[in-house]
Amino acid sequence: MSYNRELFFRHIAQTSGFPIGLEIVKAEGIYQFDAAGKKYIDFISGFSVANIGHCHPKVVKAAQDQASSYMHLIVYGEFIQSPQTSYAELLTQNLPASLNCVYFTNSGTEATEGALKLGRRFTGRTNIIAFNKSYHGSTLGSLSLMGDEYYRNAFRPLLPAVFHFDYGSDEVLNAINEHTACVIMETVQAESGITVPSKEWMQSVRKKCDATGALLILDEIQAGFGRTGTLWAFEQFNIVPDILLLGKALGGGMPLGAFIADKKLMRTLSFNPVLGHITTFGGHPVSCATGKAALEVLLHENYIAAVRKKEELVTLRLDHPAIREINHFGLWASLQFESVEITQRIIHTCIEKGLITDWFLFAADRMRIAPPLSIGHEELRVACELVLDAIAEETV
Repeated sequence: MSYNRELFFRHIAQTSGFPIGLEIVKAEGIYQFDAAGKKYIDFISGFSVANIGHCHPKVVKAAQDQASSYMHLIVYGEFIQSPQTSYAELLTQNLPASLNCVYFTNSGTEATEGALKLGRRFTGRTNIIAFNKSYHGSTLGSLSLMGDEYYRNAFRPLLPAVFHFDYGSDEVLNAINEHTACVIMETVQAESGITVPSKEWMQSVRKKCDATGALLILDEIQAGFGRTGTLWAFEQFNIVPDILLLGKALGGGMPLGAFIADKKLMRTLSFNPVLGHITTFGGHPVSCATGKAALEVLLHENYIAAVRKKEELVTLRLDHPAIREINHFGLWASLQFESVEITQRIIHTCIEKGLITDWFLFAADRMRIAPPLSIGHEELRVACELVLDAIAEETV
């Protein structure tokens, strides 16, 4: 065992008994390199964080430039900091007019927490509607929304008045009423294995929220930033949320989250009580600088426009009888195999072959595909061949 590996297990709090355990010393583009010099294709973008790849020169320069000017100054919201204001401007310029006010947080789950408080504060209501097999983070409020009792049960009592329904079901339409503060949902449900709702159902949820005064919160922490073939996934359903949640790719590789709403909603967090929502490090200037640089690269390059062709390449190349089903939406897919055990063996073999992938929280029989949008067509073909090789080895 290497010394760093020994330290990892001795001093780093573990999230499971079976971490991947790679010791990565460098990452660039779509690749990561371990301590022995072995190269891996990152086929999940660090869980949808590295949407434009790792260590893009413009993102690295933005981090260096900002770090040399200043880092932390004071708690969020007190001083005017240009990295925050300029990034908020860029985001809102690329969002519908009603999403014009940004509250930066440290992470996606903190964005969820802030949005829940905003939903209850603005409406004066308590009931929250969430969905089975949903994932919005692991802090206590977010955990209350999580759509799986296995993960919730050990931490009860949780947030009260949270009601869960099946994603895509008509039952929820009858449940949204004058007592509902907010409906929180992923635009495309991630951890169930990339579950895409119908446009009609999404629009029906939007209309019912409008009719009852409930706020619609859309979580695009994984789906955002071009992953689905448009900058924001909700564009493809012809709806606009009242509150949008962002994270993961938002910081360009640095920790950053945000909830975004209309100014008239957001201002309710600034009085009765004052400091209704506050964070010390949220909207860290280095994170905002790198996030803005990454979004500018994404907007100026052809990555989003090329998503559909790359999606087609993945679905055509990954044609194997052992794959029972492919769920996909943009450059984002899940491969379902016969059992959890087979899926885990295939994932392990992929990593041995130099391809980083993983499974889904509520669909352990599915393998995750979410490479950087910057991946080239030939690199994507190589990655698909590695997947097919692993399948062939593990399903003989």
